[in-house]
Order: sequence, then C-alpha cells, then structure tokens
Amino acid sequence: MTEKTVGLPEDYPQFLDELEAQVRRARLRATRAANTELLILYWTLGHSLLERQRVHGWGSKVVDQLARDLRSEFPHMRGLSRRNLFYMRSFADAWPQEIVQQPVAQLPWGHVTVLLDKLDNRELRDWYAARAAEHGWSRHVLTHQIAGQLHRRVGAAPSNFPDQLPPQDSDLAQQLVRDPYIFDFLDLDERAAERELEAALMTRLEQVLLELGHGFAFVGRQYHFTVDHDDFYIDLLFFNWIQSRFVVVELKIGRFEPEYAGKLGFYVSWVDANLRVADRHAPTIGILLCAGRNDNVVRYSLAGTTAPLAVANYTYDTLPEPIRELVPTDSELADAVDATWDELTTDRADGDTAQS
Repeated sequence: MTEKTVGLPEDYPQFLDELEAQVRRARLRATRAANTELLILYWTLGHSLLERQRVHGWGSKVVDQLARDLRSEFPHMRGLSRRNLFYMRSFADAWPQEIVQQPVAQLPWGHVTVLLDKLDNRELRDWYAARAAEHGWSRHVLTHQIAGQLHRRVGAAPSNFPDQLPPQDSDLAQQLVRDPYIFDFLDLDERAAERELEAALMTRLEQVLLELGHGFAFVGRQYHFTVDHDDFYIDLLFFNWIQSRFVVVELKIGRFEPEYAGKLGFYVSWVDANLRVADRHAPTIGILLCAGRNDNVVRYSLAGTTAPLAVANYTYDTLPEPIRELVPTDSELADAVDATWDELTTDRADGDTAQS
C-alpha cells in the first residue's frame, strides 16, 4: 500500500499483500511460459531449417533470403536475423529431441546462445543449463562460470567430509567447496600479504560470494571470540542458507602446512559449539584457502582432525592453464566485434531496402 487508508478492515493490508503476491507469481509464470514458447518456436524453425539443409543441401544464401523474407513478413518481431537463424539451427542440432522437458527450456534465449558458443558437449550444456536455471544466473554469470570451468572445480577440493560427516551430509558439504577458487577480479600480485588478500576480498564481496557458490551469506571478517580470556579471530565467516550451515574460511598466502588444519579445526569446533543451533543447522565446515598444496600432506593432516575440513587452492594473478585456454584473446574479441558490427550494418541495410 502506498497511502494510509481509513475505514478499511483490519486485515486489509495483509489481504492486499496476498493479492499482490498472487499477481507477481502469475506474471512470473506468464513470462516463463512465453519464454518457453519462444524457445519451442526457435527450436522448430531451427529443426526445419536443419532438415532442409540435410536433405536439399541448402547453403547460407538461402538462409540470408529466409531472414529477409521473415523480417519482411514480421517486421515488429525481433530475433529473425540471419545470425539468429544459424543459432536456431545449432540449437536444434545440439538438442535433437524436443526441448520442453530439458533444463535449457527454462533459460532465456541469450543464455542458450552462450551455451552454444562456449560449449560443444551436450552433457556440459545440460549441466550448466540446469544450474543456471536453478540459481537464476544472469547471462554474464553463466559466461563467467563456463570460462572458469565450474564443472571441474565443484566438489574437487580434498576433504575429510566422508570420514567426519554422515554420508548424505558429506555429499552436500563437498558440493560447497571448489578447487581452485578463482579470484581473478582482485588487483593483487604474488607479494600480497594475507591481510591485503582479505581486504581485497571484502572490497569485492559480491564477486567473492559468486565465486564461493549459491546460497552464501557473509557473517563477518576477523570474527572475534574469546576462550577463557584468550582472543581469537576467524578470517572470514559465512553462512550457507541452502544447506543451513556455517562455513569458516581461513586464508593463507603460501602453501599448505599441517599446522593450519589444527587451527582451522579449532575455529570450526568453536563455531559448532557456540553459533550453531543443533536442531536447526547442519554441522559447521571449514575451508582452508592456500596458494598451493601437497595432496599427501593434506591427506595425512586431515586424517588427524575430527573437524570437517577441506583444503582448496586459489589463484588471483593468473588463470590456470586449462581455464586460460577458454578465455578469448584480444584478436578473437576484435574479430567478434567486427562480425557483430558487420551483421548490424547488414541488418540495417536490409531494413532500408525493405522500406524503400
């Protein structure tokens, strides 16, 4: 309500809130339904075009003419450009069966083109489509996660979760950790101290939460607590509301050392005993972020603690080689810009010709 009302039933504000919520839900359902119908149309057009090209060997000139004729017939409808028709053909080729029940059917068309451009594997396309739909990723976030090879990093950090947590909870906790964490948005070099890294992470908290994963909420930095008048400080404390658990994060600028596990385990035990509500929260876990590690040293160290811990690498100055290979070079970006400009000018010329 925007104005104070007089003489209305006492429960009117609550009733109005309920109606407004119903309207919003209906509008959202309508938007999703319209998006699904658009994707079905694009898939159908692409499938028809693909079949014609397979049977009759139609080339790009026919596609050019189709784009002109379709835009002439439907001048107010977007998405009928030559470039988009080729995307539709690729769409139908990538998902040969009807897409209504596929995760990709829940995504906007711009997300679909990202999947087609960045990935050539059906399994990976479905993996990223499902997560984009589940977590509500924007197109930019989807592109970022693909470039960072999220599918390889989720759950990849060594941990003792299987030994310290019940099986189902262990699997859930493992999905919260990544290896490596990529903080390439930080303006730091290898000489940065731990406090500098920590401060830089806090200045880019939104991007940090994105890199940590879905459902993370920030609780505190240098979280202070005392034990019998002794002071202690947790580097970073988070809460994952999806799994309903606290996550203790410790930062180390060097390689992993066995003593780090003991300190992190102490922090996890304290949070579990003093912040966690046993009947509401899952067990607390700890993640140690370091610049490098010996996996055997990590394995022996984690075997010696009862606290559920994971050890993950991070990088912020250069991307790992497999990931760097996916990032376009300056020349590739320039070529993409040129191609887009050529298409825009061609579309504009076609429009001028149609009007004259």
